[in-house]
Amino acid sequence: MRQALFAYTTGMSRPQKRLVFLLVDAILAPAALMMTLGLFYSGTEVVWNTTEVLLTYLILGLVAAAVSAGFGLHRIKLKSYESSAILKTGGFTLVMTLALLLLTRLLPVPGVILFGLVLFLLAVAARVVMLYTLLWVLRLGQSKKRVLIYGAGTTGTQLVAALRSHETLIPVAFVDDNPGLHSMTVAGLKVIPSQRIGEYAADRGVDRVVLAMPSVSAPKLAQITRRLRQQGLQVQSLPSFAQLVGEEALIDKLTPVTPGQFLGRQQHGDSLPQGTEAYAGRSILVSGAGGSVGSELCRQLIAMRPRKLVLFEISELALYTIDRELRDAAEGTEVEICAVLGSVTDSRLARMVMIDHDVEVVFHAAAYKHVPLVEANPIAGLANNVLGTRTFADAANDTGVERFILISTDKAVRPTNVMGASKRLAELVVQDLAKRSHGTVFSMVRFGNVLGSSGSVIPLFKDQIARGGPITLTHEDVTRYFMTISEAARLVLLAGSFADGATANGGDVFVLDMGKPVRIRDLAVQMINAAGYSVRDSDNPNGDIEIVITGLRPGEKLHEELLIGEGLLTTPHSKILRAREAGLSELEMANALKDLRDAIVAGDAEAGRGVILRWVDGYHQPRTVANSQ
Repeated sequence: MRQALFAYTTGMSRPQKRLVFLLVDAILAPAALMMTLGLFYSGTEVVWNTTEVLLTYLILGLVAAAVSAGFGLHRIKLKSYESSAILKTGGFTLVMTLALLLLTRLLPVPGVILFGLVLFLLAVAARVVMLYTLLWVLRLGQSKKRVLIYGAGTTGTQLVAALRSHETLIPVAFVDDNPGLHSMTVAGLKVIPSQRIGEYAADRGVDRVVLAMPSVSAPKLAQITRRLRQQGLQVQSLPSFAQLVGEEALIDKLTPVTPGQFLGRQQHGDSLPQGTEAYAGRSILVSGAGGSVGSELCRQLIAMRPRKLVLFEISELALYTIDRELRDAAEGTEVEICAVLGSVTDSRLARMVMIDHDVEVVFHAAAYKHVPLVEANPIAGLANNVLGTRTFADAANDTGVERFILISTDKAVRPTNVMGASKRLAELVVQDLAKRSHGTVFSMVRFGNVLGSSGSVIPLFKDQIARGGPITLTHEDVTRYFMTISEAARLVLLAGSFADGATANGGDVFVLDMGKPVRIRDLAVQMINAAGYSVRDSDNPNGDIEIVITGLRPGEKLHEELLIGEGLLTTPHSKILRAREAGLSELEMANALKDLRDAIVAGDAEAGRGVILRWVDGYHQPRTVANSQ
């Protein structure tokens, strides 16, 4: 029978369904009169004993159909039958009661009132029965999903009311963290504590949890979501009904972070001169053009109107992205944009590109910079950062490039990791070439962490906050020097304009006065507060985001430095300083590179570490290293 009803119901058109509703109302009115007569006169004889009664039944049915159509009851879908529809049913009942009073004297006034009550109850009950019958029929052959509602507040109870008429979703219980609600019944469903979710879900076949707590902070919702998903449950979140109708804003509390607000000092980027005259009308090559610093260099160079800007990048996606952006930025200017896909270790390609494009200035920003990844992959890091720099610098020197500027890092100063040691060895390579070059001016720029760059703490912390925490911190007291991407790019451009053949003999290192180092824990707290949340700790157990100490990673320093030596020289700008640091002799550099090439060809990570251990001042192998490659 159920299958027959399913086939019949799904095959009905909308007009046919409306006709059924009209027929039901037309039948209910005579049925209500019949029941009222039987109740009022305590018998059944009066129900059929006269022609007047039968004629009243017929007329009343026709009037009921007309009144039902007038009130639009036949147009109300069963699944949408709620309070407003019940009010319409009340209006229908009132009109039918008055109609009976005018049509016949079969009942006195109290009997007519009883008829109205019976008709109202029958009309409402008929639609409720029809709704549950329809749901019983429509659920035939459909997979039913049993759901838990997390949050027994207003949103949760409204959600349950909506789901009761759903064909496939069946609410089975509420979950709430309020102990006062546990074991109580809300909207016909039991309320259970969150600790019992796993057990209850397994017993009742629940595979989905709907979070109906729009007032709870985003980090706490993320924490609840992660915990539920770890138990194998699907999780969905519901906004409040006030948000859905526009009374409350649907916003992401993680508003865009301005990296400069966490520097702890005044930014220098806007106050630094551009050095436009050094680059206007020149052909300039930027290696690593798709990276954080490389791409910002390109953006600032476009404004200086070079003759040609060559984008050298190993990542196809990064090259495509920056090439498209810069072509739009250069539209209407005479700047020619050239995109070159390749590795800095390819000497043939490097020379060919510099000759073909008549390159006059090279900014070498291509490097593997993520400390843990390079620590785990030392051969790749050394090959790219050291030999790639040597290959590119040699190509610049051999093809007559006027200036070569290496982008370095504070991690190159007495490094404790392979990445820092590889950058220091790259500096030594440039210093060595600077001593022997008679045409190309070589210089280096060394700065601290760049806020907002890929892999830096701000994107990491923001992502962790968005996921509800915890924020992971390697040490309570770890500090770092920070600068914005704009400052970093401007420093590089100025360093290139300051360097000249007279002062750069031996390779100058330019550093930016970055003030005091920033404590990373303070930065984490600032970001949590800036996002509108609070830190959860022993003093504030109800806070939103927890900070977890994970321990220093292999090769990670507690504090970074910017200088190897003591002396600093001034430059044309007070915030930029020049350091003159000792390098290796030509013979020492040749031996270091030979040993490094042998280690890379053999794929011997320990031999590679041995090279930097011997030639890089301050480097020592961490106690535990990844034996990769």
